[in-house]
Amino acid sequence: MRERLVSPTLISSEEEVFHRTLRPPTLAEYIGQTKVVEKLQIALEAARRRGEPLEHALFYGPPGLGKTTLAYIIANVMGSKITTTSGPALERTGDLMGILTNLGEGDVLFIDEIHRLPANIEEFLYPAMEDFKVDFVVDKGMFAKTINVPLKRFTLVGATTRAGSLSAPLRNRFGLFYHLEFYRVDELQEIILRSARILQARIDEPGSAEIARRARGTPRIANRLLRRVRDFAEVKARGDITAEIARNALQLEGVDELGLDDLDRRFLSTIIQTYHGGPVGVEALSATLNEEVDTLVDMVEPYLLQQGFVSRTKAGRRANESAYRLLNLPVPARGAPTLFD
Repeated sequence: MRERLVSPTLISSEEEVFHRTLRPPTLAEYIGQTKVVEKLQIALEAARRRGEPLEHALFYGPPGLGKTTLAYIIANVMGSKITTTSGPALERTGDLMGILTNLGEGDVLFIDEIHRLPANIEEFLYPAMEDFKVDFVVDKGMFAKTINVPLKRFTLVGATTRAGSLSAPLRNRFGLFYHLEFYRVDELQEIILRSARILQARIDEPGSAEIARRARGTPRIANRLLRRVRDFAEVKARGDITAEIARNALQLEGVDELGLDDLDRRFLSTIIQTYHGGPVGVEALSATLNEEVDTLVDMVEPYLLQQGFVSRTKAGRRANESAYRLLNLPVPARGAPTLFD
């Protein structure tokens, strides 16, 4: 898959290290997601007063909004260790067994992409979440025996971009559910100013606002754009990030005023020009654009849907009037026939 500057997912392990240095350590420093922060703050304080681990928590929403950051904050506030893994990385019960038995009292186990856990791992996890014990089978056939292994009381924090893909038995074992939404421009601007202070980058209010408008409501993208603009400013403007410098830097990177890149515009253009505005199925768009279906569904569509450029119908994707105006194309008259009418 191509590396997109406006992709909400991490594009390299080096970038993951970079973002880790920008993570706020406490909820007081966490910007945005006001309702989630308030509810989580109450749950954490209640657990601390009772001297108990936090209930198992599930964070769901688009990628890049801070689910991992909140897991680290939970561990920090509870004064416990955090162990991180992901659904696809757990293939055998032995992999999970090793992790669970090494957890201490009150420790946090963070599983990213938890909706991608294999069925056998998910079932192995149920008694660990409910009763803090697991049944481990050793040997095979007539020599097989089950060993009951007690676990320390821990907190499982799951993160997913597809809450609907979680099985009901797994979903019901979480006591806390938090939905993360896209950020407002003013919240992203505050995040950019905070990150700039940590990076010792000189940026003014108009410069941070220019970056925030292009960040697609996602802190991870905002920090990535800031990094690119900082490099541009160091070479072209002695390190000073102004609105003009931010515009020039992001124009060079192919990111327009709305945060759309070449793939976004091709997506809209294909619906309008190739499929007469739609409706068209995502599989047909995938074949025409030579992009994977998951890329379009998870990384292109969410922002375009949020901005109202496209609509999902039972028959497929349809371009809205704003998409025609964005591409400077004539808007068809209402009731005009489409390719599939």
